[in-house]
Amino acid sequence: MSRKAAERWPCEMAATEAPTERLDVARGMENVPVSAWPPGAEPEPFQYTPDHVAGPGTDVDPTQITFPGCICLKTPCLPGTCSCLRHGENYDDESCLIDIGSEGKCAKPIFECNILCQCSDHCRNRVVQQGLQFQLQVFKTDKKGWGLRTLELIPKGRFVCEYAGEVLGYSEVRRRIQLQTIHDPNYIIAIREHVHNGQVIETFVDPAHIGNIGRFLNHSCEPNLLMIPVRIDSMVPKLALFAAKDILPKEELSYDYSGRFLNLMDSEDKERLDPGKIRKPCYCGAKSCAAFLPYDSSLFCPLEKPNIS
Repeated sequence: MSRKAAERWPCEMAATEAPTERLDVARGMENVPVSAWPPGAEPEPFQYTPDHVAGPGTDVDPTQITFPGCICLKTPCLPGTCSCLRHGENYDDESCLIDIGSEGKCAKPIFECNILCQCSDHCRNRVVQQGLQFQLQVFKTDKKGWGLRTLELIPKGRFVCEYAGEVLGYSEVRRRIQLQTIHDPNYIIAIREHVHNGQVIETFVDPAHIGNIGRFLNHSCEPNLLMIPVRIDSMVPKLALFAAKDILPKEELSYDYSGRFLNLMDSEDKERLDPGKIRKPCYCGAKSCAAFLPYDSSLFCPLEKPNIS
């Protein structure tokens, strides 16, 4: 090879091997990058956060540490000895949720070991706090706007991602929803936990402007994800989504917006699903599709009709 050719060769290599920068929807804030499809397309701008943040109207700080830690220093965390496992074990040796499937009936709350616990970071009761573990992709759907899918196999019971965003007070939720039109996407989710004494704990999360990849999850009447409240450091639960079945590569991820999937519905919940309201169509394509997206009338304050008599 001539000297002239040798001098030119490194430049040619640099030109052909220059890496192309790929969009990371998570902005480097997750364990693994989250790609977007098709190439060159990018979802609407929003501020990324992997965890809840305090929003208007809330009287609780989701980052405040409120739970004491366990003292399992020399022994593994097990029910009966670990203060975090009063309701039994949460995960098996493969980090899969133990109570999942139709036999679960209701999604029970989960308490993971927290930052004050003396157990190891590799404790089996630390799953959701480990963050994203699978390669996910935000993609453009035909009728549902943006969606979220997996690029690899996700076994049943594994934690997939959180639904994180601004934790809001009830009045702020009502204000934001009243500003929406039927054409606007609604990201606000209301989680109602029924405790043993009849009390209901409500948590409202809105990832519209500040949130994580969970905001791209679409509804399905036959979903492959189950949402469960998981508490770690704070009384404010993380809204964790687990695989309800084995999920294949390129399969879209979805959950039931109504919360009915694998949960019992009481009469109060049925009243909230008001069939007389103008509803958005559902495009999930499931055999049991209800034709319309779930609607929670308790969050809407109807405007008074003008007197036309």
